[in-house]
Amino acid sequence: MGTFDYIIVGAGSSGSVLANRLSADPTQRVLLIEAGGPDTSPLIDMPRGFGHLLADPNHVWMYQVDKTGGHNAPEFWVRGKTLGGSSSVNGMVWVRGLPGDYDAWERQGCVGWGWPELSRCFKALEDHQLGDGGGRGVGGPVKITQHPERPEICEAMIAAAHACGLPIVEDLNSVDGEVFGYQPRNIWKGRRQSASKAFLRPALGRGNFTVLTGALALRVIFEAGQAVGVLIRRQGREEIVRAGREIVLCAGALQSPKLLQLSGVGPADHLKSLGVEVVCDSPDVGENLREHRLLSMQFRVRRGSQNHHFNGARLYATALNYFLFGRGALASAAFEVGGFVKTRPELDRPDAQLGMGPMSLDRSAGRFAMEREPGALCGGYAMRPDSRGSVRITGRDPDAPLQIQPNYLSAESDRRTSVGIVRFTRRLFGQPALQEFVVRESSESAEAQTDDEIIDAFHRIGGAGFHAVGTCRMGSDPRSVVDPLLRVRGVRGLRVADISVMPSLVSGNTNAPAMAMAWRAAELIQSNAQGKAMTE
Repeated sequence: MGTFDYIIVGAGSSGSVLANRLSADPTQRVLLIEAGGPDTSPLIDMPRGFGHLLADPNHVWMYQVDKTGGHNAPEFWVRGKTLGGSSSVNGMVWVRGLPGDYDAWERQGCVGWGWPELSRCFKALEDHQLGDGGGRGVGGPVKITQHPERPEICEAMIAAAHACGLPIVEDLNSVDGEVFGYQPRNIWKGRRQSASKAFLRPALGRGNFTVLTGALALRVIFEAGQAVGVLIRRQGREEIVRAGREIVLCAGALQSPKLLQLSGVGPADHLKSLGVEVVCDSPDVGENLREHRLLSMQFRVRRGSQNHHFNGARLYATALNYFLFGRGALASAAFEVGGFVKTRPELDRPDAQLGMGPMSLDRSAGRFAMEREPGALCGGYAMRPDSRGSVRITGRDPDAPLQIQPNYLSAESDRRTSVGIVRFTRRLFGQPALQEFVVRESSESAEAQTDDEIIDAFHRIGGAGFHAVGTCRMGSDPRSVVDPLLRVRGVRGLRVADISVMPSLVSGNTNAPAMAMAWRAAELIQSNAQGKAMTE
């Protein structure tokens, strides 16, 4: 295959953006490696198809994670395994995060990663239905739309939020503070707008750009501390692909630290104990794991639920409406409405995110299925958790399972916010605006009344938000895994450019930030390459 200038590992949200941007220079040969297959399933285009995709091992990685809080039943974290990565299987909620998140990174030493830089990257990404007011982007590759319908029960949820003191806006990303309304979505004409669709497909015709699917990266190859290639397994055979300039890991918060550790970059004592040759002792590789712990509270309602659209003969009518017109229950994102709230009035910015919709899940089905009785749900989590976990390899074999310790709600601040979420949600669903709809809280969470019982419910029946970050932390301190230019400390020619470099979780969903950070990474890599060329 020859030598490429850049090799990018992972064709997910970050890798797709980075590959498009770097291959825009026709003088640079770019190789993108993806372990999964092409994104050709019709369920990827269908927004609500994600319910089936998340249980399909052909489209997602499944990682077993030990539960915490005294409950021993394992849970599974899923990540996209196809072109577009998790952007091809997620819930399509387009949330930027709060400006203060990024400004805090810069204050912590991540120079060049404050809100002025990131807001510009978000605008470059977006083609927003509402136009360019409020700092939105227009003309970018990712089409962002508002919910096309205004169901009566969703209007009642918004009215109830307003009665609780939350400002109601058309665009949740336009306000730096408490806010509520319909969720912005990366959906257009009833079709998912993944990173693959927005960035990879327009670049596939470039002669300098190569995409390898079904190619599992096993480790990075070093020569005298310089990253020179990647060992991959494809069609049952192993081979090395070589890079002349740089290798960039965009494999996500679980796979990027795994690849570093398998390649000899990580905590030296742990690597030696597994027989991995140490290239660089970097003790924080795999540490600083942050994840949202989500609790979905469900409510029995009298009317307005979408549950019947997904059951029995009505499901065929729902599917027909979608395939003919691109409308209806199958064309929606994970949640219709949502917002950011303060669980305590003295806070300087919101600490919790809520997502609501007129549907409820049948938890006894053993798969993604709606209840037959009419219901609604509200999911909530502490947005910027202080609790930290870890990711570590368990052997030299790339197929050995990861040891993932999330340490959910180990910080008192996260427990306090989680309790506040449940109490706020009950107050919201008890407002007069919702009384003609809501009968009662119907899920197991209803039994949780004391603070300790609520925390136990988060552990026992809660789940991951699938927003893990931080395991290849960026910073200016010597223990950080990458510097503010995303270069892996202690080696040359290797960077990480995905959400694993986040020092802390942003406020909300991570898909939009993953793309914006990759856009910023492309700027830094291109600027760095131009500077090197001038000195050569």
